Amino acid sequence: MPRLTRAEAQSRNREQVLRAARELFLRDGYHTTTLAAVADAAGFSTGVVYSNFTGKPQLALLVLRDIQAEQTGELQAAMASSQAPSHLAHALRRWAEEALDSGWPRLELEFALDVRANPAMVAALVDWQRAASNLVAALIRTQLPASLADALPLPAIADAVIDLVIGFAIRRLINPAASFDGLEQLLNEALALRAPSA
Repeated sequence: MPRLTRAEAQSRNREQVLRAARELFLRDGYHTTTLAAVADAAGFSTGVVYSNFTGKPQLALLVLRDIQAEQTGELQAAMASSQAPSHLAHALRRWAEEALDSGWPRLELEFALDVRANPAMVAALVDWQRAASNLVAALIRTQLPASLADALPLPAIADAVIDLVIGFAIRRLINPAASFDGLEQLLNEALALRAPSA
């Protein structure tokens, strides 16, 4: 087997560190996870981690970007696969339950609180929130008749949806038994109004 070039070895090391960091961040949380623990889980010294990443915030931001991209794809798939309002509400509930149970909301919340005084990290989080809001607005648009979608303030509605999801994610962190029943019912009723009456 041919030896890896320096660039290939560095790329492989980065990927191993990112995989280990993701597993530990999701399992144990951002605050509890140390770079030494990440290095150990990846099979490297802490020096290898620092030679590839500037520190824990950068590592967490890269992990969160990967998770956010995956979750965006899963949300789009859930929306695309469910045309009937009741099926759509159920698909969205299933996506939300899996997302919230994954450890992602806790990681994102802990990270956001930790880096709130770091302008570069805050800017990255704001960019992601803007992209998420744009995605939600586009997804809502696909569920409404064009005349209704054009009449509604979709960006404001999308922001409200994001705020609601963030609020529920925090609630679920505090009380893991918090139910999605009310949200699913609200979504079903809102979707039932999407088609104009005959």
